[in-house]
Amino acid sequence: MNWLREVSWSPYAVGIGIGMLSWFTWLISGKPIGCSTSFARTAGMIEKLFRGKKVENRPYYQEVKPTVDWQWMLVLGMVLGAFLSSVLSGDFRWHWVPRQWEAAFGPSALLRVGLALVGGTLLGFGSRWADGCTSGHGISGTMQLAVSSWISAICFFVGGILMAQLLFAIIA
Repeated sequence: MNWLREVSWSPYAVGIGIGMLSWFTWLISGKPIGCSTSFARTAGMIEKLFRGKKVENRPYYQEVKPTVDWQWMLVLGMVLGAFLSSVLSGDFRWHWVPRQWEAAFGPSALLRVGLALVGGTLLGFGSRWADGCTSGHGISGTMQLAVSSWISAICFFVGGILMAQLLFAIIA
């Protein structure tokens, strides 16, 4: 069980594991793996705390019910699993500004959190607009040979490469 304590795993082993998880998800539930809908459901649950049952009358939340479902639990499991993995591997650290970020953009935690918030918001809008996220399109959709998912996955990689080039140009 020492492999559970590794700081990083083989991307090939992880890819095979995600593929098997996706296949078993289809086999057991008949539904694809995806995450972005869980964030929409969570937004509905938070709104429900303040507005009560009125939320259920909104057309969007009639389609995307603000409830805890298997997908929501999958996202929770990913967060808890990542935390547990970092603790088991000894790689867990509390810090707001990593050294690489500080070297490029300075020590401001407020700037880092602000940009993360803006980036996360844009990512959320994009995934809802595209009707799926990287796991929904990139894993489940490509597995189904959906053309829209293949186009999305190609755009994910192109966008990731361009952003990495931009960030490394800024850092270097």
